[in-house]
Amino acid sequence: MTRLGEIMTHLRLVLRMGQATGTDLAAAYRNGHLKQEEWAEIVQQCRGCSWAKDCPEWLERREQVEQAPSTCPNRKYFAALKAKQAEQA
Repeated sequence: MTRLGEIMTHLRLVLRMGQATGTDLAAAYRNGHLKQEEWAEIVQQCRGCSWAKDCPEWLERREQVEQAPSTCPNRKYFAALKAKQAEQA
């Protein structure tokens, strides 16, 4: 897989995890709650995650969850962004 292909794979995983946790990453970015550097860091952390290979199957078995699994290196990002979004709702 090319580097770009790998990045896109992990970007999709991050977006799917956001969707599963009820965290709208695109809205967080538009609203200034997620900076470009943080977005890149989230994808980079996903790329370095040893559990990422199991993530697609985990996501397929769950449509909606309260929070990302404890194995997810971005769990805190998702929780913080979700809390900010809940405050504004």
